[in-house]
Amino acid sequence: METRRIVAFLAMVFGMFMAILDIQIVSASLAEIQAGLSASSDEIPWVQTSYLIAEVIMIPLSGFLSRMLSTRVLFTTAAAGFTAASALAATATNIDQMIVYRAIQGFIGGGMIPSVFAAAFTIFPPSKRAIVSPMIGLVATLAPTIGPTVGGYISHAMSWHWLFLVNVVPGILVASAAWALIDFDKPNLSLFSKFDWWGLIGMAAFLGSLEYVLEEGPTNDWLQDQAVFIFSIVMVVGAVLFFWRAFTAEEPIVDLKAFTNINFAFGSVFSFVIGIGLYGLTYLYPIYLGRIRGYDSMMIGEALFVSGLAMFFTAPVSGILSRKMDPRLMMMIGFLGFAAGTWQMTHLTADWDFWELFVPQILRGTSMMLCMVPINNIALGTLPPERLKNASGLFNLTRNLGGAVGLAVINTVLTHRNDFHYARLAEHVQWGSAAAGTQLDNMTRNFEAHGAADAGKAALAKLSGMVHQQAALMSFMDVFYLLTMLFASLAIFALVIRKPPESAGGGAGH
Repeated sequence: METRRIVAFLAMVFGMFMAILDIQIVSASLAEIQAGLSASSDEIPWVQTSYLIAEVIMIPLSGFLSRMLSTRVLFTTAAAGFTAASALAATATNIDQMIVYRAIQGFIGGGMIPSVFAAAFTIFPPSKRAIVSPMIGLVATLAPTIGPTVGGYISHAMSWHWLFLVNVVPGILVASAAWALIDFDKPNLSLFSKFDWWGLIGMAAFLGSLEYVLEEGPTNDWLQDQAVFIFSIVMVVGAVLFFWRAFTAEEPIVDLKAFTNINFAFGSVFSFVIGIGLYGLTYLYPIYLGRIRGYDSMMIGEALFVSGLAMFFTAPVSGILSRKMDPRLMMMIGFLGFAAGTWQMTHLTADWDFWELFVPQILRGTSMMLCMVPINNIALGTLPPERLKNASGLFNLTRNLGGAVGLAVINTVLTHRNDFHYARLAEHVQWGSAAAGTQLDNMTRNFEAHGAADAGKAALAKLSGMVHQQAALMSFMDVFYLLTMLFASLAIFALVIRKPPESAGGGAGH
């Protein structure tokens, strides 16, 4: 009986790993997919966005669905549907098909993620949490981190189609194992007659539009763009409808009462910020390495593999510590470690390479795991079992929304600070400036010595490129500085929350 549950749980964890990995596995290989589908550079980000929008709608909905259908039916359907949609995505011949298949993949796959968190806290006693919590924490953080590396390897070694085809065999195995082994709960089909369709429409409009606005806003000057403006209105209307139904419907689609549990509310706030750190840095490092260092997807993947390894080796340690240590102290160490890593990155230069990024990456990986385990325990460890399914959907949603909000803010800051620094630097590199004149003369002579046809023009272009690069670097430093402030302030905030009762993970197993 015990073995059966453990095998079922491991199958679920692997399913969740595939669903989360699939967000990022494509990110390093968008250029290959763009070429393969002959899509424009405006269309290609939708391969990511459609997946994220669909997933963000499904994650909170999954709590209701698993109560209605049972974990077994929901998880098996999600795994099978995700596998089928992966196979379809590999057959896409144009960008429109790809976007539709990715949306289906994200929506159905999103049902797997919260089910795992709920199952972990339902079927295992508190004494086992020190093993289970690091496992789901590791998967939730490791999958997005190694996604670009795995994606880079696959599309280099084979073709972009394999980014989706790799899911097929494991997906069939996970679906079969889930159907054969999961027996944690019974379905409650009477909930179907109380299904709150208006609540679902409100939630889909609210979360889907929010994700779109956050994704497209930074590059399109926010509300100046017509599509962003329209979606902002849809988002507000959806939010009003969703929250009204959440408080008045007999069986709301998402039960927000979990937030009345103070530990869950704080855990969700921390989870939101972890999302900013997790997805923000998974986005920032590749951009730096691509733009400033000129790395391709394979080289970026290899450079970023360090933090994945650090997470992997810290997971068991954080499990042991979660039994011996006050979770608040553990979170504080994690947040301070994260801040130390981003603080080092504020000294970035244009020739930082693997070894300069090595320590910040290790700090990022170990700190992420040290935070994640106590946050999971604090948020979900004190809730009654009947609240867990809904709550784990909300809890996972906060991490995804943190990522979306974080990326939007990071993109906006990068754009604005880049313009600002460029304007400031350009003031110093004018015709009247002695230093700029000398530099330009030296470069012109250098180009002439190498037999350049139009040495003056070439020198000017080179100087302009240097100014652009310096401005980009300074905007990266600004973002890392902001992240440092955010995580350092959270370390202080971690002291404020109440210590969870002994059974909730702090002293589990005593």
